[in-house]
Amino acid sequence: MQFHHHGYVSGDPRVQPAAGTGLDRPEELPDEVDVLIIGTGPAGMITAAQLSQFPGISTRIVERRPERLAIGQADGIQARSVETFQAFGFAQRITEEAYRIVEMAFWKPDPEDASRIVRTARPEDDPAGISEFPHLIVNQARVLDYFAEVMKNAPTRMVPDYGYEFADLEVDDDAEYPVRVTLVHTAGEHEGAARTVRARYVVGADGARSRVRQAIGCTLAGDQANHAWGVMDALAVSDFPDIRRKCAIQSGAGGSILLIPREGGHLFRMYVDLGEVDPADKGAVRATTVEQIIAKANQILSPYTLDVRDVAWHSVYEVGHRLTDRFDDVLPEELGTRTPRVFITGDACHTHSAKAGQGMNVSMQDGFNLGWKLGHVLEGRSPEDLLATYSAERQVVAQELIAFDRQWSTLMARKPEEFADPSELEDFYVRTAEFPAGFMTQYAPSILVAEPAHQDLAAGFPIGKRFKSAPVVRVCDGVPVHLGHHATADGRWRIYVFADGAEAGTDSLVSGFADWIRTAPDSPLAATPPGADPDAWFDVKVVYQQDHTRVDIGRVPSGFKPAVGPFGLTDYERVYAADPHADIFDLRGLDRSGVVVVVRPDQYVAHVLPLAGTAGLAEFFAPLLVARSDRRAGRAFA
Repeated sequence: MQFHHHGYVSGDPRVQPAAGTGLDRPEELPDEVDVLIIGTGPAGMITAAQLSQFPGISTRIVERRPERLAIGQADGIQARSVETFQAFGFAQRITEEAYRIVEMAFWKPDPEDASRIVRTARPEDDPAGISEFPHLIVNQARVLDYFAEVMKNAPTRMVPDYGYEFADLEVDDDAEYPVRVTLVHTAGEHEGAARTVRARYVVGADGARSRVRQAIGCTLAGDQANHAWGVMDALAVSDFPDIRRKCAIQSGAGGSILLIPREGGHLFRMYVDLGEVDPADKGAVRATTVEQIIAKANQILSPYTLDVRDVAWHSVYEVGHRLTDRFDDVLPEELGTRTPRVFITGDACHTHSAKAGQGMNVSMQDGFNLGWKLGHVLEGRSPEDLLATYSAERQVVAQELIAFDRQWSTLMARKPEEFADPSELEDFYVRTAEFPAGFMTQYAPSILVAEPAHQDLAAGFPIGKRFKSAPVVRVCDGVPVHLGHHATADGRWRIYVFADGAEAGTDSLVSGFADWIRTAPDSPLAATPPGADPDAWFDVKVVYQQDHTRVDIGRVPSGFKPAVGPFGLTDYERVYAADPHADIFDLRGLDRSGVVVVVRPDQYVAHVLPLAGTAGLAEFFAPLLVARSDRRAGRAFA
């Protein structure tokens, strides 16, 4: 964490100075805003948290509940999400309070007595070391609390506006604030009264029954699996030996359980198989009582018993897999003729079972993808065409998620005798570990993702996939760090320069690149607004191949040591060296002749280029950066 560059900070450095819309933020919801977000679920809150870092943008997030969520339905936090939390500054704190999954046990009928279950396997959760971040279990409500803290501490001082329910919207592209939204008060002295808010953009993060989705003419299409599950968060006394370990349990008596221990050392969640549902059931299965769920759980767990002492929450649901045809308000026949004004995220776009632990995780990546794009367009950094990439990128991810979840939920519901191979379930769990961890997403080439013409220079950083961090050593103080952990959710692009073998300060390709990136008129840094810090839009870092003791920080080009803040202080924390115990050049297959890796604000690799490929770098960023003359005619910068 860096601070003091604007003057001495006495207090919590996570609380940024108020700026822009945060200086006189109205307590009441204003009549006009840049972005109106509907719903304070994971997708909505991460979108708001990202936009809270843009001081010049007016963003409000409304919620129909009168107060914060107390108990959330989601709880699985995949490694990719924890990686994202690192960017927002709370990965370590949430990890400390969460339950950490390091292995999963599989239980099946005893071959000698099918009325009893026995443990058959206990594989590691991440045997291949997919991520340095853990797989966690923590209540969704706590995740939302952390994002609320990020928003409140941001320059915009954003907080949710509770007690407003979305009713309808209309879009008039010719208006300054094109989206006219009708909200209804759900609490307080104005309960039941309607009011209007006009916005430049609207984000519908209002769940599976999304009214925003309905308002823009999207429908969820898909199927029901006609299979019901009861779920409960419980406190119980049990002789089941793996009650504090994630388990997939299949019984000979019929039925399965997915057991997930919760944070705090005592609470656990159980998904209990209630069996096939008659299509003519008309939802009657949802009347299943918690006592019936507990009885079914005891039947599956035999010979072990479950004495439930308290149930914090329970529900009954039928597995369904549904997806919308688009994630914004641009109709198929309008593609290329207009840019979106209304977006939907999370469960408003895709619904599936909860057992793969993907709903909250994928929803947050929806919001992370969209948030910085809205910020760049509204702040005048990028053209509106950028917004069309949100639906194009995230719909593909949702399709992949539903395909995976359909496989996993089908396997979980299958009876033991229906498996061709007794180890099929655990084999699938291990074989597909990278997908549920959140690391199989790979965006296709687009305005934001380059063709992989030079992928061989950085084999370990596949273009379109998330930037997989690796250890390095900070040169200025010799501190070992993870390179990717210093990429905060501040809306900036990252340009990682992996040096050739030349020493710092010598005439080399890396010194030539440093001079170009700092001074060339076609450098992306040249688009930075006058008066702003040179790193305001781009974070440029260099990693030398030598041991840090052999890198003379005084001879490192100034292009890698920008002057920041009102005092023009030198930032030395952009200069790194390879860690001799875990060399990033070897770990990530980096060409020793040097390579440039460009990473998007949402941590996905956008381009790989040779050090001499400055023309290609300029060409890549040209359509993503609005010309200065165009910006002067548009919005002012904060």
